[in-house]
Amino acid sequence: MFDCAIIGTGPAGMEAALTLKNRNKSFILIGPKTSSEKVYKAHEIKNYLGLPNIKGEDFSKAFLNHLDAMNIKITDDKIAQIYDMGDYYALQGKETQYEAKSIIIATGVRMDKPIKGEDELLGNGISYCATCDAMLYKNKDIAVIIDSPDEMDEVNFLSEVVGSIKLFPVFKNELNTEGKIEIINEKPIEFIKEDKKRVVITDSNRYNVDGVFILRKAVPLSYLIYGIELDGSHIKVNRMMETNLRGVFACGDVVGKPYQYIKAAGEGNVAAISVVSYLDELRRMENGN
Repeated sequence: MFDCAIIGTGPAGMEAALTLKNRNKSFILIGPKTSSEKVYKAHEIKNYLGLPNIKGEDFSKAFLNHLDAMNIKITDDKIAQIYDMGDYYALQGKETQYEAKSIIIATGVRMDKPIKGEDELLGNGISYCATCDAMLYKNKDIAVIIDSPDEMDEVNFLSEVVGSIKLFPVFKNELNTEGKIEIINEKPIEFIKEDKKRVVITDSNRYNVDGVFILRKAVPLSYLIYGIELDGSHIKVNRMMETNLRGVFACGDVVGKPYQYIKAAGEGNVAAISVVSYLDELRRMENGN
């Protein structure tokens, strides 16, 4: 049981981790070990205080070196869903479930739009979590849409359970698969329900399956944690980075513009300080004060 689980390894999540480390709180930092792809691929950053004209690759290395110096480890995993367990939260990773008294969401902003029919069929033939829902489709035929080769671990896991997989990779890298997995290099444009089947409509064909898994680097915020209040496509927070859910905080691009690294880092610091105050409040309540 951690004091806090931080989801996201960009400037916001890393700064939150540094602050919690300095405050002697137990935490887990979950996300890609390579840090934020957005940071790494930046051509040049000109407005980060103390680091003029730094390239994104060097910027990312500086962040990771700081974590190493503080003995902070990154848990390379993707959180598919967070469950409110009453007095703590359970976080479902690809293969592992984590538990924490509080949450900091620093996942960045999702830029892609849902596919037509995705929102309407979510939970009714469409899933974002292989670990959660694989057994619902045991020995059945499914379609899987992935936006990165990183999701192949989950595809392979699904192949051990289901009957067959029609795999739609929406990126250019070539994939090598075998057995139950058939690669279809077509772009899904719509999902519909037809009798007991779900239909994947691409730009050139239709495919009938029993269910669809959409495996992206980040799941929609409304699915990630039930009841979170949104402001458009962002999580709504106050100046202390508090959401409408007790013990849940958010920071960085996920809470809105401007999408700036220095703003994200500052918000990560604020979110962590708010977590410390929240944990102190919990302790006082437990002690009857």
